[in-house]
Amino acid sequence: MKAIIIDDLSDARLAIKSDVEAYCPTISIVGEAEGVVSGAKLIREVNPDLVFLDIQMPDGTGFDLLEITGTDRFKVIFTTASDEYAIKAFKFSAVDYLMKPIDPDELISAVDKSINNSHKGSIEILQNTMRDGSAKRIALNTQEKTLIKEISEIVRCESSVNYTMFYFSDGTRLLVTQTLKNYDDLLSPYDFLRVHQSHLINSKFVKEYNKSDGGYLVLKDNSTVPVSTRRKNVVMEMIAKL
Repeated sequence: MKAIIIDDLSDARLAIKSDVEAYCPTISIVGEAEGVVSGAKLIREVNPDLVFLDIQMPDGTGFDLLEITGTDRFKVIFTTASDEYAIKAFKFSAVDYLMKPIDPDELISAVDKSINNSHKGSIEILQNTMRDGSAKRIALNTQEKTLIKEISEIVRCESSVNYTMFYFSDGTRLLVTQTLKNYDDLLSPYDFLRVHQSHLINSKFVKEYNKSDGGYLVLKDNSTVPVSTRRKNVVMEMIAKL
């Protein structure tokens, strides 16, 4: 795969190039650029398969560059400094990213994922989340593809070993290749509640709480979800607010 690096810091470009050459032998760095204008020109000239792209540059952002070039012809791995706000946006979008300084294992993983993943719709989620500070949609990776779903349509999530099963309001479901804890952290600000070690629910879909059989919730799709003993108080507080 032909790759280029677009970053305004020469030290950052050098570090990425060295790491790619050392740890990713299938990737060949064929060019570098320091900004949006020079980056767009380089993309047109070399037609890369993969772009390592900084977000903030003196003449614009990585998003500005992608609006100029589109993303149909190449894959993107964003590079960014440690920024909790940006990292949250990346997780919602499922777009590959690397934090500076780059960890070799994360580099290898990001390159492997970028080869198989589609960015269709995901970069739009990333940009909107970073701009608005709140996500309305989420990109979910399965073993076969990435799907874009409305957060408001998620009824509940259930742990399945190292995977998570998503249940939606239209009756469909989706097995996603990340743990439930990942989505607990991500969705809790959006009225989702971990009611059991294996269950995360959207409180907007709660219909009733039944105290029999140890306690369980009935959701609007008529599914039932157990409530763990240690989460009962939290669940009762949620019920009181509904």
